[in-house]
Amino acid sequence: MAAIAELAGVSPPTVSKVLNGRAGIAVDTRERVEALLREHGYRRPEATSPSKSVEVAFFGLESHLAMEIMRGVEEVVRDRGLAVGFTDLQARGSAGRLTADRLVARRPAGVIAVHSALSPRQYEQLTASGIPLVVLDPTGEPMHPTPSVGATNWSGGIAATRHLLDLGHRRIAVITGPVEYLCARARLEACRAAMDAIGAPFDPSLVRNGTFCFEDGLALGLSLLRLPDPPTAILCGDDLQALGVYEAARQLGVGIPDRLSVIGFDDIEVTRWCGPPMTTVRQPFAEMGAAAARMVLALAAGEEPAPGRVELATTLVVRGSTAPPPPAV
Repeated sequence: MAAIAELAGVSPPTVSKVLNGRAGIAVDTRERVEALLREHGYRRPEATSPSKSVEVAFFGLESHLAMEIMRGVEEVVRDRGLAVGFTDLQARGSAGRLTADRLVARRPAGVIAVHSALSPRQYEQLTASGIPLVVLDPTGEPMHPTPSVGATNWSGGIAATRHLLDLGHRRIAVITGPVEYLCARARLEACRAAMDAIGAPFDPSLVRNGTFCFEDGLALGLSLLRLPDPPTAILCGDDLQALGVYEAARQLGVGIPDRLSVIGFDDIEVTRWCGPPMTTVRQPFAEMGAAAARMVLALAAGEEPAPGRVELATTLVVRGSTAPPPPAV
């Protein structure tokens, strides 16, 4: 700390305030100290990290993902005598900077950031703090050199498309997630590749881009089902979109699966309860949380996790929302 202070031209207490997310530091001073901490690979000594918890930082606390992830983290860290805390870095009424300050000030044993939306500023602050950081990213690989855990989105998209092709579908629509997410691109391209492999035409006019939410699934599902020649099957970017497609089909009187097959992605709990139960691609969120926890504990012990990127297998779960297409009129 004294060496960093000398390089930055500040006092050791100022470096300490930066490390602990304290207020009252000029922006340029904070950024200069953080840059030096990153450059010199600062790691917080265990003796100065009294917290007995691993913090899971979400970007919007989405309960359908959060509980499974935290369950997986807890199963690993409890054997080390640690608890699991959580932070929402998009909490209403708090700027990301201030939320990250509070996170750093708690001095957790490690941080697992869920989602790739970790801003460059937040990433810089967390890495400069010396707190071990791992990204658990269902949306794709992070855009920074951080150890990370993900899932096999391409394989999941291939399995879902092949299932529809095996049932006899050829007019397959795709509702993607945000195009800047690698997972959305991987799933779309997997569908295209699987269709191309058997010589089935992929129709770009049946592709819709949206966000991972019910409302976009409903709106985009309506636009697809109102086409003069609607699709017989829709692959969705996630289960929330697929639930929106269910509602679009209900509003238009389109039966699932007799007139329309629907496949989601994630396998959140409600997919087993909707009518009919939803065919979907399972992301192993609890297992992903456990893998991220093992990686962050390795970093806290001074080890470098190998490999630095872990991808766990997705699985197609066939339920009642898929069936052969209706006979041509």
